[in-house]
Amino acid sequence: MKVLVTGAAGFIGFHLSKRLVKEGYEVVGLDNINDYYDPGLKFDRLEELGVHKIEAESFNQICSSDTFSNFQFIRLNLEDRENLPHLFKKHQFDKVINLAAQAGVRYSLENPEAYIDSNVVGFLNILECCRNNQIKHLVYASSSSVYGENEKVPFSTEDNVDNPISLYAATKKSNELMAYTYSHLYGFKTTGIRFFTVYGPWGRPDMAMFLFTDAILNKKPIKVFNNGNLERDFTYIDDIVEGVFKIIHKNVSEIPDKSALYNIGNSKPVKLMEFIAEIENQTGLEARKVMLPMQPGDVSRTWADVNLLKKDYNYIPTTSVKKGVEHFIIWFRSYYKYDIIN
Repeated sequence: MKVLVTGAAGFIGFHLSKRLVKEGYEVVGLDNINDYYDPGLKFDRLEELGVHKIEAESFNQICSSDTFSNFQFIRLNLEDRENLPHLFKKHQFDKVINLAAQAGVRYSLENPEAYIDSNVVGFLNILECCRNNQIKHLVYASSSSVYGENEKVPFSTEDNVDNPISLYAATKKSNELMAYTYSHLYGFKTTGIRFFTVYGPWGRPDMAMFLFTDAILNKKPIKVFNNGNLERDFTYIDDIVEGVFKIIHKNVSEIPDKSALYNIGNSKPVKLMEFIAEIENQTGLEARKVMLPMQPGDVSRTWADVNLLKKDYNYIPTTSVKKGVEHFIIWFRSYYKYDIIN
């Protein structure tokens, strides 16, 4: 089975690529390695996959892994209408996993063009390439942000999501509509996955887990929005990867719907203050908290109803917040060379 994983230098894409190659899949990873956050972290993830920075820096050049004979990488923009179709034609993928996107709710308030370029134009190019190259199954990342200010919990894929409160959420909702349309018109199967708050080793520096840990270890204050009255369905990366892998691994003929949507989360929301307390417990340091009002585009609570994913793919998250935070702190200390508690 030959698969394309876009966003392979990103947090989830890196972990998923590693799982797929270890399971024997032939994987081509794609990423544009933009500077939304530290590109050095993205290059280091690729190093873990056996692809060296000096090779990965060049655009539109396939490079092979020194570690995994079944992994290759190409630096490429999704909105590149010349080179993306060429990649599809050359490799004849069986399945495509589109995790590449301009991420971040708050950044979409500052740089909306980046979201349209990557998340809308780029996704259209993915769909067109799938259509024109007989791709059997497209799995793509959506987001819990599509639920906006829905008050009914837990969030279900049956809920109305017509009122996004950020451009990021609007682009993800548009991806779901576009995928449905292409499945209807051209017959290939599409599966959208609404990710809830994902954390773990090699995580994104703009996410709460990373920001809090970095500040606490450096004895700097942390920003606590909505005066701490927030709840998030924090989900450990290994549980996310297990769920996505089950979707990819299933035979196309056995996929229940032509165009499907699933939530993927821990289905157990955690109060933000309890999450911070666990970081304090694992670091042995007390956080200096700066209490702030709610940010534009943010929501007070997320909570995933994962019953459909459990029914169709036997998805069962198993990692507690205590264990997940512990694993992240161990990685963070090692990666940033914190040998002892400061």
